[in-house]
Amino acid sequence: MPLMKIAHFCPKTSDVVPSQAKSIVIIDDNCCASVRLGSDAEVTVGVGRFEAFFMSKRGQGCQLQSQEGKKAKMTDIEMENGVGNANVEIDEDLHSRQLAVYGKESMRRLAASNVLIVGMSGLGVEIAKNSILAGLKSVTLHDPAPVEVRHLGSQFYLSEGDVGRPKAEACRDRLQELNTAVKVVTASEDLTESFLSGFDVVVATQTSLAEAVRMDDICCKHGKAFIKADIRGVFSSVFCDFGDKFEVSDVDGEEPRTGIVAGITQGSTTLVTSVEDDRLEFEPGDLVVFSEVEGMSELNSVGPVKVLTAKPHSLEIDLDSSSLGQYTKGGIVTQVKQPKTLTFKSLQESVESPGEFLISDFSKLERPALLHLGFRAVDEFVGAVGRTPKPGDRGDADAVIEIAKRINDQAAQESKVDIDEKVLAHLASTWSADLNPMAAAFGGVVGQEVVKAASGKFHPIFQWFYFDSIESLPEEPLSQEELAPEGGRYDDQIAVFGKTMQRKLESSNIFLVGAGALGCEFLKNMACMGVACGSGKVTVTDDDVIEKSNLSRQFLFRDWDIGNPKSTVAGAAATKINPNLSLEALQNRVSPETEEVFNDQFWSSKDLVVNALDNVNARLYVDSRCVYFGKPLLESGTLGTKCNTQNIVPGLTENYGATRDPPEKSAPMCTLHSFPHNIQHCLTFARSEFEGILEKNPADANAYLENPEKYVHDITHSSDAAAKENLKRVVDALITDYCSNFDECIRWARLKFQQQFHDRIKQLTYTFPEDAKTSTGAFFWSAPKRFPKALDFDASDQSHASFIQAAAILKAQVQNISIPGWASDANKMVEIAASIPVEEFVPKENVKIETDPKAESNSAISTDHQELDSMVVELAQAAKKLPPSYRLTPIAFEKDDDTNFHMQFISGFANMRARNYSIPEVDKLQAKLIAGRIIPAIATTTALATGLVCLEMYKVIRNAPLEAYRDSFANLALPLFAMAEPKPPQKFNFKDMSWTLWDRWVLQGDLTVSEVLNWFREKGLEAYSISCGQALLYNNIFPRHKERLNEKMSDLVKTVAKVDIPPWRNHFDVVVACEDEEGEDMDVPLVSIQYR
Repeated sequence: MPLMKIAHFCPKTSDVVPSQAKSIVIIDDNCCASVRLGSDAEVTVGVGRFEAFFMSKRGQGCQLQSQEGKKAKMTDIEMENGVGNANVEIDEDLHSRQLAVYGKESMRRLAASNVLIVGMSGLGVEIAKNSILAGLKSVTLHDPAPVEVRHLGSQFYLSEGDVGRPKAEACRDRLQELNTAVKVVTASEDLTESFLSGFDVVVATQTSLAEAVRMDDICCKHGKAFIKADIRGVFSSVFCDFGDKFEVSDVDGEEPRTGIVAGITQGSTTLVTSVEDDRLEFEPGDLVVFSEVEGMSELNSVGPVKVLTAKPHSLEIDLDSSSLGQYTKGGIVTQVKQPKTLTFKSLQESVESPGEFLISDFSKLERPALLHLGFRAVDEFVGAVGRTPKPGDRGDADAVIEIAKRINDQAAQESKVDIDEKVLAHLASTWSADLNPMAAAFGGVVGQEVVKAASGKFHPIFQWFYFDSIESLPEEPLSQEELAPEGGRYDDQIAVFGKTMQRKLESSNIFLVGAGALGCEFLKNMACMGVACGSGKVTVTDDDVIEKSNLSRQFLFRDWDIGNPKSTVAGAAATKINPNLSLEALQNRVSPETEEVFNDQFWSSKDLVVNALDNVNARLYVDSRCVYFGKPLLESGTLGTKCNTQNIVPGLTENYGATRDPPEKSAPMCTLHSFPHNIQHCLTFARSEFEGILEKNPADANAYLENPEKYVHDITHSSDAAAKENLKRVVDALITDYCSNFDECIRWARLKFQQQFHDRIKQLTYTFPEDAKTSTGAFFWSAPKRFPKALDFDASDQSHASFIQAAAILKAQVQNISIPGWASDANKMVEIAASIPVEEFVPKENVKIETDPKAESNSAISTDHQELDSMVVELAQAAKKLPPSYRLTPIAFEKDDDTNFHMQFISGFANMRARNYSIPEVDKLQAKLIAGRIIPAIATTTALATGLVCLEMYKVIRNAPLEAYRDSFANLALPLFAMAEPKPPQKFNFKDMSWTLWDRWVLQGDLTVSEVLNWFREKGLEAYSISCGQALLYNNIFPRHKERLNEKMSDLVKTVAKVDIPPWRNHFDVVVACEDEEGEDMDVPLVSIQYR
C-alpha cells in the first residue's frame, strides 16, 4: 500500500504517533489499512483520501494490518457518486440524540450530501463544525486567504503558528477530527461553474454581493441550494435560495398529533369527541385519518380528511358520515403531516424585491428592511473604496449613510424604508469585526439551514433573516484611541467594544456550571473572547465523564477521551484554543452536599455565573445561590431544535425560579400496570421492571445478606407498608428467582415471559371480561382502555427469542453465573426455552387489580405478620445454603451501550406488552429514546444558544440597564426567533424602604432574640416569628418562647435548629415573619446575622 500521508491529531504538534493513541487509520485511494497499537486495540476503517485518524487511547508499539475496505460505512464508489444513502449505516450510539431530532431517513440524506463552504473565518468554521457533526458525506473548505493574528479572536481552530497559512488549509485537520465519517477537504481553485455545480449545497461567507449573485445563478442553473451568510460586528445577514421547487418533508419536526376517540356524531360534517383526560391539539386545516374505529368501520379506510374546527375535546371534520355505520366504540385519530413545496427567488431578484423578512425582535419590526438597505450600502462602499469602513470613523459612516439614502431614493415606493442613521452608523463602524458570539450563534443558524437544504427536514429561512445586537454596544461612542488595534487576537473585539471592555473581560472571574454540550461551546467562546485571559479565572465543574454519545455535539471531546472527566478534557481543549486562558477544572456537582467546596468565599469571588446544565433542579439550586450572593447568572437550555436564554441580573430582573413550567403529566400506576394505551406506557413499565428485577431486588438482597438481623428488624418494625414489600423482593431474588447455572437462567427467562405476557393478561381478562361493565353501566373496556390478549410463546418468533436471550444473560450477570459462548446465538437459546415445561395457568377468583387512577401502588401490600414471619424463616434457611461471601450484582440501566442487552431487554419487554394490547411496536432506537428519556440534542441549537448568551455577557460586564438585555426563545425548525426584555423583579415598598428578592438584610453582632425584634420595631415592623430551616426559633404565640428572648440567636440555631455552622462561615440566615402597623403581613428579605 503506498503510504501517502499521516495526519497527526496530537494534543501538541508532533511528528510521531502520539503514545496515547490506541490505533490510527490510514486511507489512500486504493485501499484501507490501520496501524494497530497494542494487542487490545480496535481496528477501525474510515472512508476518505490520504487521511489517518487517531481512534482511542492506550497502547504502544505498532504493526501494519491491511484491510480491504473492512467495516467501511459506504464504498468509495458510493461516496463518489453520492449514492448509498439508502444503505448507509448510521452509528446509533454516536448519533442517538441527533437521530431523535432528524430521524433515520433525514440522516441518510445528510450522509449523501456534499457541501462547499466559502470563507473560513469565524462564521465559516462554525458552519463547518456544525455541518460536520451533523454527518454530511463531505465538506469542502475554500479560503486561500492567509491567517492573520486577529482571526484567532473568532476562528477557534487557528493558532499563532498558523499565521500566514491559507485559512482553509490551517483548520482542515482539526475539523476532520470532529467526525471521521465525513470527508473534509480543502480547495483553492477558482469558484467556476464546473466547480460549484459539483456540490449539493454551497455556502458563501465573506463574499461581495456581486460575487454571491454570480454563485447563486450557477446554483440555480444546476438545481443546487445556495446560502449567503455574513456577520458584521453585531449585525448579521442570512439569505437562502433552495430552488424553485424545494420540498420540505416535515415543516416542524413535531410528532403527528393524535387523539383517542370517545364518540362520533354523524351528519353532513362529522363531530369527533375525545376521552375526558385526553386534550386534543389539532388545528383547523389539519388533515387526519382514523384507525381502530368500531361500528363506523368505514372511517378507518377513508383518506385524509380536513379538520374544520378544533376544540380541546372535540373536532369537526369535513366528512359527510350520514350514510356510514353507527359508531360503537374505539378509535384513534392521527394527524397526517403534509410536505410543503417552496418556490425561492434568486438572489438577484430578492435584492430588489426581498419579500417578507424573518423577525427576531418584535420591538424592531422595521429593522430588517433597514439592515437590508444597510448591507447593500456597505457592500457598495467596499466596492468603490476598496476597503471596509474603519471602526469608529464618522466619515466612513456618513459615506455609507449617503449611499443608503441614494439606494432608498431610487427604490420603488413600496420598498422605501425609514432611515435610522444611528443604526447605519453602527453597522458601518463595526462592519470589519468578526465577533465570536455572533459567529457561534449564526454558525448554528446557518448550519441548520445546511441540514435543511441537504435533507428536506424542517422549514428553511424564506428567504432573508437579519439580526442585530446593538444593545451589546457601549452606550456612548468610543474614541479612536480606544478602538485602535493592538496587533493581537482581540483586535476585532476591541474595534467594536474598546480596550477597556477587553481588559474587563480578561480580568473576569467566571463560574461555568457544566461541561457538556453547552459547556464546551461556552469554553470555546470564552477562550476566543479573551475571558479570564488576564488576571481573571474560569472555574468549570462537571461530575460527569465522557460517553460515546457525547461526541456528536460536545465538540471538544474525541473518542480517545471517553471515560475521562468532562470538565478536565474540555478545559484542556479550551486552553489549546487560547493558551492565555486561566482555568480550573473541578469534578464536583453543585448542590447542598458540596457547599464546603463552593462556599461563601467561592461564590463571593465570582463576577458572573454561567449555567450549562441539563436539569431543572440543578438550575434552581444555582439560581438560589446567585440570588443569595447577588451574582448575575446567564441561563440557557436546549431541546432538539428549540433553545432559550435568560438573563438573571441582581436588582434588575426576576430570578430563574420566579416562574416554573407546569409539571410533566405522568401516567397513573394502574394504567402502566394493567391498562396501557400507548407505547410510552409499555416502555415506562418495561424500564420499571428492569430496574426492579435486575437492580433493586438484588440490591435489597445484598442488604439482607450483609446484616440479616438488622434488615429484618428494620423491616418488621417499620410503619411503611412499602418497606415490607422489600422483604418480598428479597425472597424473590434469593429464593423464587434464584438460579445456579445458565440453563436455569434460560428457564427463568422463559417463565418470566409466561408470567408477564400470558398469565397476568389471562388473569386481567378473567377479572374484567370484554363485556364487563362499571357500576354506572358503562363498558369497563371503554377508551382509552384497550382489551388485551395473552401471548403464546413462539420459538420461531425472533422477538420472543431476542427477549429470552437478553433476559437470560442479564439474569446470569446478576447471579454471577458464567455465560457460555453459544449464548450469543438467540436461536440456540430459544430452542432450549421452548423445551422447558410450563404449567397451564388457571385464573384465580377475587384477585384485586387496581383501577383507581389516583392509587400510588398497583396492589395492596400485605401486612400479615404471620406471612412476614414465614418469609423471614424462609430467607434464613435459604441464606444458610449460600457461601458467607455470596452477593448478587445489581445492574444499573445504561442506555448508550448496545452490547449490554439492557435495551434489548427493555425494547423486547415493551414490544411484547404492546402486542398484548394491540399497540404499534417500536424499534430499538425509538425504544432507547423513550425508555432512556433521551433529550433530543443537536450541535446547531447549542451553538445558537451559547452565542446569544455571550452577546448578553458584554452587557453584564458593562453593567447595562434592563432595557439592553434580551431573553430569547428560538426554534430552528420553523424557524422562529423571539427576543424580549427580561421581566423586572417584584418590588415591595414600606414607608421609605423598598426591596426585591435580590435584597438581604444583614444584622451585625451576636444578637439575642430580643435585639432582633427591636431592630425590626425601629423600622416600624413587628416581627412575630423567626425560623431557621425547618425549625421555629421563636413565635410570640408560644408562652415558653418568651424564655428565649434573652438567648443568643447563634445558640438557638445550634441547639434548636441543629445547624452546624462551618468555621469558614461567619453568619447564619433566618426567616422573619412580620406585620406592619396595621397588622398586615409583610414579605421581608432573608435576614443574615453576622455573629462573628
